[in-house]
Amino acid sequence: MEFQDALLLKAAQFCPADVRTEEAGISVADVLEYLEHDEWETALLLLEDLGDAYPQPPEFWTLLADAARLMWLESHVVWCEWRRGEARTGAFRAELCLLRTEDGGRATPIPAGGLLRPMWDIGRRTPDGEPPLSIASLWIEGRAPLEPGGCTSVRLLPLTPDHWKHLKAGDVITMHEMRPPPERHASSRSCRL
Repeated sequence: MEFQDALLLKAAQFCPADVRTEEAGISVADVLEYLEHDEWETALLLLEDLGDAYPQPPEFWTLLADAARLMWLESHVVWCEWRRGEARTGAFRAELCLLRTEDGGRATPIPAGGLLRPMWDIGRRTPDGEPPLSIASLWIEGRAPLEPGGCTSVRLLPLTPDHWKHLKAGDVITMHEMRPPPERHASSRSCRL
């Protein structure tokens, strides 16, 4: 048995036998069948999908990240480490819309994946009325970068989750890539939870 096989088998043990993925109806039995035939990459992909179908603890995602690292699948390592962070602290799903460059928005696209850690105005205020900006990493879903003026689904992983507890579905928050001047709180990005 290869080491990545053992890691994937251990991760599969976190998945209840009756859980199936929404789209393809994949179960842990399917994962085990691929592992029997040393189809590690396929087993990894299926386990990632099962992680969406059934909430998994951080340890599950650590096992997947370690297996992906052994298979030199760097994009899967990054994704599984992101998901480990989500499992540890919670995350928000949102729709992010950027201003067009000619309207004062950024000039370059935001790359897919979790490369940015912008500041967010999440509606809290100091006694002086200023917004204390909170940091959350940003994951652009899909494979395409988010172009200036575009909108897409994103995941937000707050650095301080307690600051975000007051938010609810439908709230609008604002992303800042650098601290705005005190007299101006407008930004080129808005996000609806």
